[in-house]
Amino acid sequence: MSTLHTLQQTLAHQQVDLCFIQNPSTIGYLTGFHSEPHERVFMLILVPNDKPLLVLPALDYELAKESTTGLQFLPHFDSENVWEKLAQTLRPYISQAKKVSIEKNFVTMQTLEHLTRVLPTIQFTHDVSSTIEQLKLIKTPEEIILLKEAGKTADLATKIAAQTLQEGITESAVIAEIEYQLKKQNVSKMSFDTMVLSQANAANPHGNPGLNKIHFNEFVLVDLGTMHQGYASDMTRTLFFGDNLSSEQEKIYNIVLEAHHTAREMAKIGMTASELDAIARNIITKYGYGDYFTHRLGHGIGQTVHEFPSIASGNDFVLQENMCFSIEPGIYIPGKIGVRIEDCFYLTPTGAQSFTFSPYSLNWKDYI
Repeated sequence: MSTLHTLQQTLAHQQVDLCFIQNPSTIGYLTGFHSEPHERVFMLILVPNDKPLLVLPALDYELAKESTTGLQFLPHFDSENVWEKLAQTLRPYISQAKKVSIEKNFVTMQTLEHLTRVLPTIQFTHDVSSTIEQLKLIKTPEEIILLKEAGKTADLATKIAAQTLQEGITESAVIAEIEYQLKKQNVSKMSFDTMVLSQANAANPHGNPGLNKIHFNEFVLVDLGTMHQGYASDMTRTLFFGDNLSSEQEKIYNIVLEAHHTAREMAKIGMTASELDAIARNIITKYGYGDYFTHRLGHGIGQTVHEFPSIASGNDFVLQENMCFSIEPGIYIPGKIGVRIEDCFYLTPTGAQSFTFSPYSLNWKDYI
């Protein structure tokens, strides 16, 4: 049974008559057709007793037909009023539509205003977001294979980063080389904006790479991910670019490494997200750096780099087999230093299995 059919059955059980889905990632997940529509309307509508309707720019129509099965299409040209066209197409279904669902965690106010204007008798009383999150939560064996492939190119990207390091090179120049070399390897795009942050700039967990020059005997935090056939990777390594490591640099790195490895080794089916977060957090706190671990331990991953569940304090969600998530403890001392180590895993009866396999060495040469 396809994921799309499973969603249709679930919504039928919930007595939902119409469902509007607009997140391109969700549409790709459900149909196998991945597109970035930019400002154009791209929407999947589940209708009663008929094939789902894919509303899409006309320029994507032929590719969508080749990439999917079991859909009906509503292509639109830039010169057309897509909302009026949609209203006409949906007219046969409107009289039956008592309970209508929408992705509240994605839909914009502008889209909602257009829909309520052209479909004035409809009230959006149901949110499909959590239902879709639950579908995405447990990965199939086929999805895990794709995530493993994405992990391979993330490892390659980290190797390229290490090969590129030299005295005086800027953070942005390292990023440019990583992404140039990946393009040559047919990696279509990154899963998020690549971060290369040196020494004090890495003290901001989501810092902004720029023209900061990388110098010898500094930490360089490399946080990156790639896409493979619609699935994301995400990993972080903190490399020591130099040969004269200070005792403080070594101490902080080893604390983060201990927190990462311990959480990875203790992750198991049946524990809560909060319990896993606490394993890493308690280690960092034990060494006196708890106030400098300023974010959750991890997040889900799949077709997007941040998915449900959140591996965070206070989240009592129970971890299950084939859930995929990151473990990424860090210590960030403002204006001074930032260290993070991250891999993404899938959970099995024997523990957490990683998608990435780059070393955990302090010596940047070991990554080459």
